Formats: sequence, structure tokens, C-alpha cells
Amino acid sequence: MDLRPPGFRELPRRPRRLLAAGAAVAVLAGAGTWTAVAAGGPPPAHRADRVMSTGDGARIDTSYFTPAGSGRHPAVLLAHGFGGSKDDVRQQAEDLARHGYAVLTWSARGFGRSTGKVGLNDPAHEVADVSRLIDWLARQPQVELDGPGDPRVGVTGASYGGAVSLLAAGYDHRVDAIAPGLTYWNLADALFPNGVFKKLWAGVFFGTGGGCVKFEPELCRMYQRVAESGKPDDQARRLLEARSPSAVAARIKVPTLLLQGQTDSLFPLGQADAAQQAIKANGAPVDVDWIAGGHDGGDLENGRVQARVENWFDRYLKGDRDAATGPAFRVTRTGGVDSTDGTALLRGASGGAYPGLESGRHPLALTGREQHFQNPAGATPPAVSALPGLGAAGSGLGRLSALGLGVSLDFPGQYASFESAPLDRELRITGSPTATVHVTSSSDDAVLFAKVYDVGPGDARPVLPAQLVDPVRVEGARAGKDVTLTLPAIDHAVQKGHRLRLVLAATDLAYASPAAPATYTAALKGDLEVPTAPGVTTAAAPLPAWVWWLPAAGALIALALLLTARRRTAAPAPDPALATVPLQITGLSKRYASSADRYAVRDLAFRVEQGQVLGLLGPNGAGKTTTLRMLMGLIRPDDGEIRVFGHAIRPGAPVLSRVGAFVEGAGFLPHLSGRENLDLYWRATGRPAEDAQVTEALRIAGLGDALERAVRTYSQGMRQRLALAQAMLGLPDLLILDEPTNGLDPPQIRAMREVMIRYAAGGRTVIVSSHLLAEVEQSCTHLVVMDRGRLVQAGPVAEITGSGDTLLVGTSAPVAAPVAEKVAALPGVASAVSEADGLLVRLEPGATAEQLVVELVRLQVPVLSLGPHRRLEDAFLTLIGGSA
Repeated sequence: MDLRPPGFRELPRRPRRLLAAGAAVAVLAGAGTWTAVAAGGPPPAHRADRVMSTGDGARIDTSYFTPAGSGRHPAVLLAHGFGGSKDDVRQQAEDLARHGYAVLTWSARGFGRSTGKVGLNDPAHEVADVSRLIDWLARQPQVELDGPGDPRVGVTGASYGGAVSLLAAGYDHRVDAIAPGLTYWNLADALFPNGVFKKLWAGVFFGTGGGCVKFEPELCRMYQRVAESGKPDDQARRLLEARSPSAVAARIKVPTLLLQGQTDSLFPLGQADAAQQAIKANGAPVDVDWIAGGHDGGDLENGRVQARVENWFDRYLKGDRDAATGPAFRVTRTGGVDSTDGTALLRGASGGAYPGLESGRHPLALTGREQHFQNPAGATPPAVSALPGLGAAGSGLGRLSALGLGVSLDFPGQYASFESAPLDRELRITGSPTATVHVTSSSDDAVLFAKVYDVGPGDARPVLPAQLVDPVRVEGARAGKDVTLTLPAIDHAVQKGHRLRLVLAATDLAYASPAAPATYTAALKGDLEVPTAPGVTTAAAPLPAWVWWLPAAGALIALALLLTARRRTAAPAPDPALATVPLQITGLSKRYASSADRYAVRDLAFRVEQGQVLGLLGPNGAGKTTTLRMLMGLIRPDDGEIRVFGHAIRPGAPVLSRVGAFVEGAGFLPHLSGRENLDLYWRATGRPAEDAQVTEALRIAGLGDALERAVRTYSQGMRQRLALAQAMLGLPDLLILDEPTNGLDPPQIRAMREVMIRYAAGGRTVIVSSHLLAEVEQSCTHLVVMDRGRLVQAGPVAEITGSGDTLLVGTSAPVAAPVAEKVAALPGVASAVSEADGLLVRLEPGATAEQLVVELVRLQVPVLSLGPHRRLEDAFLTLIGGSA
């Protein structure tokens, strides 16, 4: 069956004639001026903005990024997420251009400055626009061609942009490789899973899109019809399926990297599983990567993901057979918790083949009698699992967890539960658990929400992995029916002694349930089958280098002692447990030279992990610079120790070669060029020239052709970049920056921020001391706050700014005054004030955000997000007690 819309022309693969001038994309006059990507000198990439007409009245706003220099390059089409615009992917576009690609970004119809109606990736509109953009790329002198009108091109994007990547490969055979992320394979299955309407996410879609009027009329009518009835119909399914990659499954035959989120109630892992099976069946290479975050929040692993996408395109667009595309399957797992700040430490597990969602099934017997439970009138109050929209709003369930908020909630009398015995060993679930139950209803249909909790011993609160549930509509339930439940795919370790609890709830806040009251009955019909994916293993951490050189070094030291007969004080041995930890400070103290009882730093302790950008904050005299000087081995502490990758720091310690520093500016010879200054500095270190990795350091710093000019011609911003490039020579694993933005104007500060973030994205660690709190809040992931030489607080930025007592509750609609008064009257609430986008709620001492959410759900407040209403500046002044 031909699922293409009337009048849509499939584009043959090779060769292909250019479209006639009347049908081609037209470039509007007055656009297309080349502009520099980076400020402060000649850029490493160029950008041109253009508005293109589509021939059907819509105008598409685009940006075109090309590498510096001449020659042809493979092209990449980079798509944005739903509700965003091309500006959201500018940084990634610049990075890809610097990596040797011609990159075209655009705002999809109805978003940004593009016109037209939102069609949810309508093949006749949004997907056809992609083909028109490919036509345009084929005419550009910077783009490599496979044939006339056929550019070498890949497509990538996340969420909405991920779906158009898949659709482009299905509708236009000129696409050579794709890397879709966090997206759907079948939009009808995503929004109507098992016949149940995912009402909150659908509302977020239409709300974020600008309201129903911004959508194509048939989509608007469909949404209003389903939202009113609470039940999707066949016409609605057909409409969304026609806009889904699954509609062209047989035609997607290009190398595909599928990146899917584990904390994602919008597009769960099953969507990527269906895509993998279909594309693999077509004979194309397919790799699958389950990242830690998703639409519900969590760590999106941007640096690692972008590096893998670049490698994927290097292999399949540039033809680099040595490009490390990664394993066929990879999943990010929590490798423990940092005891200093409570953040999850992530590790990768992989397999040589994609395991699917059912491999290595392990049966677990469940116990529990037949149970009766109620669907209350109006399906209120509803149970709570995920809170859709919080991740997109910048809070996410990961952020809520950092606030101490667990949102899983089931109301007594509205669910049935069945439980396993305590496990006699750890069990890793990787895939979709299944169970069969017998369901009977007092109504013709029943709507159930199945979920599996991890239940710890004693009074431990049950954990709902990834906050995911399986909704299922049971038709003909009045007569009784066996139902096989396929629960959402997860990757979760259940500890020894824990139990698994299968819960069937009658309601869920995120979904539409029948408004009429009904009584449900559920009974077990077998075991809980749990997939374990035995072929997936977590990589062991590599042995640190000192394991290999320590014996030889020890022998040489012993020989030297024997020959000289001199007593030496031995440095502490390396600590193997800290071999991968960039920095751990324990009990660190430094007294002022003029007084034995006055301390510059006293009993300081904190830890920094790989990939973090840590801000060191404190008022003047807090001890920040003294701490950094001890860290670099410039001065000795009086007490305590500093360990870098497990090695104790002493003046001249070999491990300091893994540390780069920019402290109090850098002195350059003004008559020499930037490159000559860097070469001179590196030669002075005595290290081999090939270890300098000058090219990579300069790529990150973004100096471009200015490197060949005399330093005396540099602006202050360029001098700071050169100093940063000097600190990055050799690509040290730990980079220390003391006030790197001093003397810079706002655009230069922004550029410096981007440099720091790019450096840490490669898995390296940055410590930055700065007095610009707003800048620290934007660039840093973690903070250490000092005052009078002591540690005041350490932890993630979100946790420190989120420790105030005032919360901002974002809502999908304005909160009426009577409702705000009811919230203000709740126990534990000191005040509640309506704002344009929600409520400002101040909690009384002892009240928790968890209690607030439960009460808001009961009051039917349409919660979209929840987070602290406090800036870093407020938190900082609170922590130091105004001593600044």
C-alpha cells in the first residue's frame, strides 16, 4: 500500500536531475550574508543565514555552516526538537563544521521564524522541506557530491528532529546516514499506547506548539476530538501513523545510529527497539545507544553523544574506516554515587549485538490473592508516575529527585499488587518484563496501568524505575479476560534482598481513564518474566598507569637510596581506588605565615569527578587562590592531602603533567605570534613535541587564523583564549582556571564559557574560580562554596540553588485565584501567589516538595514543572551570611 500523500514525488537515488527552477527552493533576496561563528578573530567556521521559500507559501529560516578553507565536504542536516528552532542546535552545528562538515540547520514549519502550519512531520510538508534543503545543498560549492544533484549527506536531530531524520531516509534516497535521538518510530503508539490516550504529553505537544491554531486543521480536529472523548479512534491512529517513520519502514536502508533515553515516558525505549528491528531487516547497519536521560529529565550525556554522532558520520559520510563508531549496543548505567554530593556516577555497558527487549528471560514467582479495586468517578484522584513536561521545562524527574521528591504515588483501594520473595542475588533487568493477569470489570472496558516497583527491605520507599508505566485498554473485560502485560523497557539493578512488586493501578495522572466509576478484579496467571540481556557487560575500569610503572619506579628509588645512603621522606603511595578521580581533597589546611592560629584554608574537603565543570566560589579572602596554589604544587599545605588521579600532590609531582592551569593571567612575548609563544612554552616543559596536541587545543579554544599574528595585535579576549590554549596544551585531564573572564566583555565571556563546556564535554574536568555568579550558574555543573577558609557547601548547581524554601510551580494554564487560595491554605504552605506561568509557593519549615505535589495533584492543579525560585546569587549570599 502506498502511504505517500497525493502528489508527493519520491526522489530516485542516483543519478537525479535537478528540480526545475519553479519547483526548486528559492532563496529570498537580501539574505545569505556570511558571518563569523566565533568572535575575537577569524573564525574556524563560517555561517550564512537565509530564508527559503517552499513554493507552497511557507518560508523556512535556515543557517548554513561551513568549515574554513576550500574544498568539498560531506553535509549534515541538523534538525531541532519540538517547540524549538534552529538556534537550539547552533553550537552543535558549529562543532560539526569545525569537524569538517557543511551543516545546514533550519526552523521547522510553525517554529522560530519559519512560517506555515505545524504538521507533526507531515510527509507533504516538513519531510518534503528536507528534500528541498537537500536540493539546495547539492548546488553548494562546499558540498561533496555522489552524483549530479546528489550530495553526500547525513541527517541528525533529537525528538521531533530525530523523527524527521528517519522520515527523510525513508522518503529521499539521497540520504546516506542518519543519527536520530530520543524520538518515535510510530507516533500513534507513542501517544495512544495500547489504546490509551497519553493526555498530558499530548497537551504539552499542542501547548508547546503554540496552541491548536498553529497546527494543520486536521491535526487540531483530531486532538480536540480525542481530548474530549478520552479515547483514541481509528481515524486518529491512521493520521499519526501516516506521519511516522514506521509508515516507510521498508525504505529506510541507510546506516542508522539510534540514541534513545531511559527516562522518557514520551518516547520510551520500545520505540527505538521497533526501529532497530525494521531497519536491520532491510540490511542496513544499526547501532543502539540507551542514554541516561530523556524527555523526563536526567543526564542527556551531550558530550559523549555528540562525539559518537561525529564518529558515525566520519565512518559513513567521510568513509573513515578507522572511526570508532562504538559497539552495536551500549547502555549507560549508574556506577555508584559520589559520597560528597550524591550525584550518580555513570558507566557504560555494551554488547557485540543488540539484545532486544526479551533476551535472557528469568522467571520470578509472584504471590497475591485475587484482588478487587476501584476506578473512582472522574478517575480522580489519579495515581502519579511520571510528570510529563518537567524534563522539557528544565526541571525533570532527575531534578525533582535532587530536591528530595519522589513522585510515585498509588491511592489505597485503586490498585492491586503482587510481590516476589526477596532476591537471593542481585538481578539486572535489561529490557521489558512481562506478566499475565486475568482481568474482570464491572464495565465493558477496563483501563489499567501496570508498573514494577523495586522494594527494599524494611521501611524503604519503593522505587519505580525511570517512573515508567504500561497503560493497557482491556476491551470486553466484563466477561473476564487474560491479559499479557509488556512493561516498559528499563535497565535497572535490583539488589540482593529486594523484592519486585507488580502493581495494576486504575488511574494515572498522565493518561486518560474512563470517567465512569467501575470495579476491577485482577488475578495472577503466571510468573513475572524478567529479561537480563546476558550478552551485555559493564566494562571494567582500566588499570591505572601507575600499576605498570610503579614496580620499576620503586626499584629505581630503592637503588638510588642504596647508592646515596641518604634518608628521604617517601611520598604516600598512589591510591588505586582514586585512579579515575581527577581530584580529592581531604582535611586540607594552610596557616598564614605571620600567625600560627590564623588559617587561610582550614579542614577543607571535597571531590571532583570526570566531566564536571566545578565552580570554586567565595568572597575575597575565602581561601580560593590559596587552595588552587596548593593544588598545583606551588605551596605546601600544613595539614591534609590533595590527590590527583590517586597521586598525592607535592611540588614537582609527576602527576602534575596531567594538570593544566591558567592562574592570574599568562605572560606572552608580544613580538612573537600566538603559535610561537605556545611552541616556546611547550619546549620549556621538556616534553615531546608530539604530545602537545596543539591542533586539538586550538580547535577547542577557537583562535583560528589569529594564531599566526603577533600577540601585541590581540584583544584582551584573544589573549585570554591564547592563555587558555596554553593551559590546554597536552589536553590535560584536569584544567584549572582562575578568573578566566577578567577584563572580558559579555560576548567574550560567552565565548569563554563555550570553550570550557566544550573542553569538559570530552570527559575531562575543569575547575574554575570566578566572581561572576551568573556566569558560573550557566557554565558550571557543580559548585564548592568557601568562606573564611572553610567549606560551606559542595554539590550540583541545581541542588545548591534549589535549597531555598520558595518553589516555582509551572502550570499549563493560569491558576485561578480561588485555587491559589486553596493552595495557600494547605498544611505546610506559608503562602501561594499566582504568577503568569504558575504559582510561587513558599513552604513552612519542615514541609517538603513531595507533600506539596501530592496536594496539588489532589486539587487538580495542571502541574508542568517544579523547581526552586532562587538564583545562584541568592543562594551564595545565604550560604556566606553576607560576608561578601
